[in-house]
Amino acid sequence: MTDQQRAAVGATLSAEKPPTPEVEGLHRRLGQRQLTMMAIGGAIGVGLFLGSSVTIRLAGPAVILSYLLGAGIALIMSYALAEMAVVHPVAGAFGVYAEKYLNPWAGFSVRATYGAAQIIAIGAEVTAAGIYISFWLPNVPQWVWVVLVSTALVALNSMQVNRLGEFEYWFAMIKVAAIVAFIIVGLSLILGVGSRGAIGLANLTHHGGFFPAGWKGVWLSLTITVTSYMGVEIIAVTAGEAQHPEVTIPQAMRSIVWRLILFYVLAIAIMVTMVPWNQTSRSSTLSGSPFVTAFAAAHIPYAAAIMNFVVLTAALSSVNTNLYLSTRMLFSLGQGGYAPEWMGKVSRNGVPHRALFASTAGIIAAILLAIWAPENAFLVLYGTAVAGMLFVWLVILNTHLRFRKAITSERLLSLPMRLRAHPFFTMVGILLLLAISVSTFFVDGLQWSLPAFSVFLGLISLLYLRGRRHNTF
Repeated sequence: MTDQQRAAVGATLSAEKPPTPEVEGLHRRLGQRQLTMMAIGGAIGVGLFLGSSVTIRLAGPAVILSYLLGAGIALIMSYALAEMAVVHPVAGAFGVYAEKYLNPWAGFSVRATYGAAQIIAIGAEVTAAGIYISFWLPNVPQWVWVVLVSTALVALNSMQVNRLGEFEYWFAMIKVAAIVAFIIVGLSLILGVGSRGAIGLANLTHHGGFFPAGWKGVWLSLTITVTSYMGVEIIAVTAGEAQHPEVTIPQAMRSIVWRLILFYVLAIAIMVTMVPWNQTSRSSTLSGSPFVTAFAAAHIPYAAAIMNFVVLTAALSSVNTNLYLSTRMLFSLGQGGYAPEWMGKVSRNGVPHRALFASTAGIIAAILLAIWAPENAFLVLYGTAVAGMLFVWLVILNTHLRFRKAITSERLLSLPMRLRAHPFFTMVGILLLLAISVSTFFVDGLQWSLPAFSVFLGLISLLYLRGRRHNTF
């Protein structure tokens, strides 16, 4: 689509529906490049850099197929979200969509779940940052780094959204550049470019073969690899502060999804080719990134330290984005009357500062776990967030089914980005996510994810019913 065609699409949508006024108090200051890099910053994080050690342990070299399967689900999600975000560019995003097209409970529960999942993810990310810094300073307690990192990032999120977006742009740019460099260096080592001998493809078939755990391992690793793509929904959340959302959202969504697929699949494929999979994932606990392990095994001077700096930057970038997301979801709940009214307030510079400080709950949990259970802190936090995000994606796809029934054919044809063969792909996405949810019972570290989330969902449902009964919602 040319720039002229995109402008025409924007004019068509604007003619059908007046531009959304800034009644929420937020400012539309995020451009397309900031939207794209914020989404990449949120998606490319510890799920790839640290969590990949778990997925490699489950599937071996066949983890490549797990990332391809996860990419398919992410594509379905991105197209479904882009449709709804263009029509409804608001900060509450899929929470508002669920309330409109499903029911008020769905709108409340998906916003509360997403906010909670992001808060927990913040704890997982700052925990990962502490692990990475310990690579250089192993004698300093991990919780010290968690506190220092958290303080700096909360201060950053207190800035105007365009300044936050600019910081995140460069944060994300570092890890994108690093992944590209990793792919180039990895390919040169595998092919034998330069004076070194070629590593070749032997590591893909030795040490138990390409499928050391069979297709079962591929499927079980999907329970974590799919969460690596959970970040594409960020584009919908940022829609409430995006400039010209009818144009920037589809462009940013296309860009992030294909970049994620390329980066994830290539990076993982090169990693398991460079280093035997049973060395990359030999530890039963998380003590560092397999990316660092891969460079260390290649004996490239200072490469491991440089890569450790990169994965640290990646964790900081993800914390930054997750703070933004959880803050906007809590703000949306406050604005909609589903949370205390004070959460729906903004500061003079357009930042929901009270919701921001409420979002630091995950950081507090991370500090406590870093003190009492530093070895298991990451998986405890990350595993708890998995089931919540699976629920969020399921609600989004179910909302999309109702959205398609409600939208007119003329409006649908005017959308710049559409999911084809409806409802086939939406239903396939729902069935796959349900199957993945059940599979968490068979993955070490995730067995209690679904039961823990069920308790959480029950509690917020009781809170919702109580609020409805007393007419506080």
